[in-house]
Amino acid sequence: MMNEQVKKILENNLWEAATVCSKGFPNVVPVGFKAVLDDGRLAIGDVFLKQTLENIEANHRIAISAFDPKTTEGYQIKGRADYVTDGPVVEKFKALAEELFHGACTTKGAVIITPEKIVVTTPGPDNKKILPLE
Repeated sequence: MMNEQVKKILENNLWEAATVCSKGFPNVVPVGFKAVLDDGRLAIGDVFLKQTLENIEANHRIAISAFDPKTTEGYQIKGRADYVTDGPVVEKFKALAEELFHGACTTKGAVIITPEKIVVTTPGPDNKKILPLE
């Protein structure tokens, strides 16, 4: 589990999700369909994640970066990513896509991220500090 301050930054700001393919080429995408799950894992709704999903299939590695642009407080979460195509998280993202896009596109699944490391990215003395997973 992550602390409440990290959750707050993740819940209230956009994310960037970074993956790398089997040949070592990086890929980073902005993430708006996102959630912090009750068990401390993170979820990303798959609407347009083609390259991200190929990379996750290759190695299951992902990094998420989120920060508050007003305060510059930020965190990077590194961990394992797995893809699911059904369940309550996917249904939540499907409902959100329907509400926002009115059938123009849908959520096909969700990337579920198990955090393994949380790093402070806020400028200052705590930058690069590793936070405990509670």
